Amino acid sequence: MIAPRQPPASAALLEHYRGIAPSTLGHFGDEGYLRGIRPLFDGLRMLGTVVTVKVFAPDGAILRDALLLSEPGDVLVIQCVGDQECACWGELRTLAGLIKGLSGVVVEGAVTDVAALRKHRLPVFSRGVSAYTTRGIGQQGEVNLPIEVAGVRVNPGDIAIGDDDGVFILDGQRAEALLPQLLAKEALDRERRAAFLQRLASIG
Repeated sequence: MIAPRQPPASAALLEHYRGIAPSTLGHFGDEGYLRGIRPLFDGLRMLGTVVTVKVFAPDGAILRDALLLSEPGDVLVIQCVGDQECACWGELRTLAGLIKGLSGVVVEGAVTDVAALRKHRLPVFSRGVSAYTTRGIGQQGEVNLPIEVAGVRVNPGDIAIGDDDGVFILDGQRAEALLPQLLAKEALDRERRAAFLQRLASIG
């Protein structure tokens, strides 16, 4: 089943979150944190509006529909139901995602073509890697319906924010409510970091 696209978070709200690290969110609890979902490579940063996908391994055909529906700045969040060793994301879908302007991909399951994914640099987060992959059966799958990833309910239109430390999912209401505290925490950390670096330089 493919549901209509949900309204994205406002551009202004997303812009505020560009300067906020997932670890800053972690200071305020673990709600929305995707435990066990790890970045595929170092030095990445991801922020965008969630498009949800449910894949029933080994049938990965629904991902074509998700890519066609996606818009620049979106993050595909994929729940892979069934065999967790059956990778549903690889190089060709990464290239299609880059063409569409995706901000990243999160997979509750495995990915493949790891060397190529690291080369292309689209932010990818997953639970693991595998040489065994899905195929285009075309019988099952869902787009833009609620899913569950790492025990977290994820809805289309949520915000996904990730970096080397992991991924948080926020709904728009919580993102708005937390924003003042997060901005204050980031500002305080910048001040403390500068002070520590100054002291460190004086030692040298």
